[in-house]
Amino acid sequence: MRVSRRGFMKLTGASAACISLAQLGFNLSPVQAYAADLKIAGAREVISICPFCSCGCNLIMHTKQGKLINVEGDPDYPISEGSLCAKGAAMLSMHNSDHRVYKPLYRAPGALDWEEKDWDFVLDRIARRVKDTRDKDFIRQNAKGQTVNRVETIFQLGTSQMDNEECALSHQMLRSLGVVYLDHQARV
Repeated sequence: MRVSRRGFMKLTGASAACISLAQLGFNLSPVQAYAADLKIAGAREVISICPFCSCGCNLIMHTKQGKLINVEGDPDYPISEGSLCAKGAAMLSMHNSDHRVYKPLYRAPGALDWEEKDWDFVLDRIARRVKDTRDKDFIRQNAKGQTVNRVETIFQLGTSQMDNEECALSHQMLRSLGVVYLDHQARV
């Protein structure tokens, strides 16, 4: 967009006039509220919980015709008081992203292209790889002869997309396999 010097001066003058009017006691809040209301007019409002960390901030989500159109913080939530961190604020753009993956993708060793696979293939492959690695690298005793029952060649990095119950279940499962190296993305 090209703006001439004259256009820039007009825009600057109009902006200064609007700011001056606001300072003289004109209340612009109704105009701002009206503009915000246009986006969500006719939308269904739903209170949800941000899945990105253990704070569990409330989100006010608006949907129209089954599509998510707006996400904002809940000002009544006592922890965040309506503000959202960068992850929570990105909820709408991540949900509506063209880059969002809906099906499992697999790239064979040495291959250049990804191919869609079904969940049975992917889950069976992951289970087989975990079992083979655990069987190969399981340590029953350490150098002192103490029983340790652990695997040091598997690492799990948790995701903020998991709720606390899913994290607990994942942690228990991995500990039962002997995995000792666990961390979580929300902590980092």
